[in-house]
Formats: sequence, structure tokens, C-alpha cells
Amino acid sequence: MKESSTLARVDADRLWADLMKIAEFTEPAKPYTRRCFSPLFTQARNWLKQRFTDCGVSVRIDAAGNLVGRLDGTAPGAGTIMMGSHCDTVSGGGRFDGVAGVIGALEIARSLKEQGFKPRHNLEFVDFLAEEANVFGLSCVGSRGMSGFLDEKMLAYSSPDGETLGQAITAVGGDEKRIVEAKRTDIRAFFELHIEQGPILENECHEIGLVTGIVGIRRIEIIFRGEADHAGTTPMRLRRDAAAAAAETMVLVRKLAEGMALLKQGHFVATVGFVEVQPNAANVVPESARMIVDVRSEDRALLEKFTAALDTATTVTAALLRVDREALTILSDSMPSSCNDDLRTLLGDCARDMRLSTRDLASGAGHDTGFISKIAPAAMVFVPCRKGKSHSADEWADSDALEEGANVVAEAIIRFDSR
Repeated sequence: MKESSTLARVDADRLWADLMKIAEFTEPAKPYTRRCFSPLFTQARNWLKQRFTDCGVSVRIDAAGNLVGRLDGTAPGAGTIMMGSHCDTVSGGGRFDGVAGVIGALEIARSLKEQGFKPRHNLEFVDFLAEEANVFGLSCVGSRGMSGFLDEKMLAYSSPDGETLGQAITAVGGDEKRIVEAKRTDIRAFFELHIEQGPILENECHEIGLVTGIVGIRRIEIIFRGEADHAGTTPMRLRRDAAAAAAETMVLVRKLAEGMALLKQGHFVATVGFVEVQPNAANVVPESARMIVDVRSEDRALLEKFTAALDTATTVTAALLRVDREALTILSDSMPSSCNDDLRTLLGDCARDMRLSTRDLASGAGHDTGFISKIAPAAMVFVPCRKGKSHSADEWADSDALEEGANVVAEAIIRFDSR
């Protein structure tokens, strides 16, 4: 940790110990797995609630199932400064994604209380419900609820065992019948501490990432229909091979995405991570191929441009290979979100006063901040993670990096509160 004159001083050892402790709430055979709505998630939440209570922070669960710690401010009507992230993980995920922001918020709460800080604003520390994908097929559940984007249709989504999302929210302490009460209008500033989940900060030797925005994410389904034939007796010129069209499309997606990225209109990536071929037999020409393209960009116009180009190009590909292509289906679509310029400047000033190097960058992953930014000024601080790995048991961030990130957020809270 570099020498600093900042008022904010978190206890790095305590922050690290709590991170390692909450990591113990995991499926033993699949570290580090703590899926939302599971018994392990409930156990971790109960532990987290007790940690907040032990340091004198009141705790409640709002109607959307978010765990919210609170320190009341001294100025009635000043509003709320909020910070937080999520403690659920993907299957086989890591110890830092989301969790660093929750434990960082806990440590900031403790440190500010120990230093005798008396905030004018209310301070709230949040563990958002179900930021990661889960059995209901909807991410960012809690932050959607807090920002007013969790509707009746979503609450009716069901798990494989027939439970609805609304019922699951109620089971963790929320209330699906009062979900509208979770929406907030009093947040004056929101901060999220997070590992980068990418290699830029580490590769460029920067200590703090100042997030400019969070990408919009569009998932597009493409289905090709051909004809099943014997792999040994059907001449190449007579084949209607659906998998060949899918293979051409995978290369096409890569080339289109590289071209969009070269436009330098912000972060742009596209990935084909799912392909399903039928009948999926080594000796049969495939009769169908289904693929899902994941497209992410800061620029909504680029998402539309990419989709239109993909539509045109796959139509041509299908015709050349004598297969049919069904209409493109947009399975999900989220709008890009911008982080607040004023808060990003504040965070940058705090970091530089601590003699920490900074770098502006976009987030290529979705975050709860994306939804909170729809209703309040919001900003994110990234810290480096080893080799950019995330959603993996190998995910790693150094204690010093987490301490620096937490101190930057804590100092920004102090300075914002004094305005």
C-alpha cells in the first residue's frame, strides 16, 4: 500500500480474513460455488448479516430480497450514499467477483465507525440478490427490483422444480407482493468496488480502474435447417449441411466483431459460446444447427449495426450452402449504462491523492451498477485481477489491490458526504 494522507483507512487484514471466510460457504467438490437461492447462499447471508450487526450496523432485507445494512445520517432529508455488490457466484466461480464489493462495503462500514465518522447522509451497504445467472434465468434480480425494472412477468419465471422467482424472493426474506416498495428515490451516490475481470489493469500496471460505462448485452439465436444424410455416401455437392453454415457463421462473427472494435467507438466484443448440432452423430450430415451469439458494446448503435450485418451475411451463407436459416431471434437485450462523470472524477481525485495510478475503461461484464445507474448517480472502481481470470476457481486479486480499492471508495464517500 502506498503512503497516503487520506482519511480513509480500512483494515486490510480484516477485509482479507472476511473474504476468505465467506469463501468457505461453497460446494466442497466445486469451489467456489454459492448459487443464489441455495442453502449455502442462505448460510453466507446469515453470516454476513451477523458481521454487519456486530459492528453496529442495522440490517434488513428489502422487498426485492436485497440485504441492506444502514448507518443513519445526521441531516434529515440529505438522502443516501450507497455501496455494495453481490455475494452469489456462478457455478465453479471465484472468491472475489461481487464478493469483494460486499466485504469491501462491510469493512468500510466498520472502519468509518471506528474512526468516529458521522455522516450527513445515510450510508447503506448492500448485498444485491441474484446478480449472477440462476435457476430462474434472470440476472441482477435485486438491483432490478431496487431500480424498478423487476416486473410481474419476471416474477412469474419458474425454476425446473416449479417454484416462481417471486416465491423465491419471498423465501429469502423479500416480498413479491410489495416489490414496488423496493424501488428507491433517495440515492444520491452509488459506488461498487469490483475486480476488473479482465487483463487491462494488470497488463498496463494500473492500480485503479475508473469505469466509464457498462456494456449492453444482446444474445442472438441463429438456427440453420438442412437435411440429414449418410456421411459416407452423400456427395459434397449435394449436401445440405447445417453445421457447415454454423461454422461459417462462427468465423463471420469473429470478423464482424473485429471490424466493429476497430471503429474505436468504445468496447465491442462478440462470442459464439453455444452451438447445438442435430442429430450430433459422427456418420450423419447434420440436419440442424442452433447457435447463440453474445454481443456486448457500450454503443447501442453498434449493437444494431452488428445485428443487421449478421442478419444479411447469414442469409447469404445459408443460400450458398443450400440450407434454410430461420429468422434471427433476440433472446435477451440490455441497454448500455453510463457511469456518472462527476463520481468518476471524484474517485479519480481520491486515487491520485493516494498516489495510485488510474485508467478509464469500460466494463465488458454486466453489474448491478448498470441498473442502479438508471435511478441514481453511480460509479465503479475496478482493481486488477491475476491474468484477468474470473468466473473460475483460479480467480485472484491481491490483498493490497483490494485495500487500495476500498480506501478509494471510502475516501470518495467521505468527500461526497461533505458537499
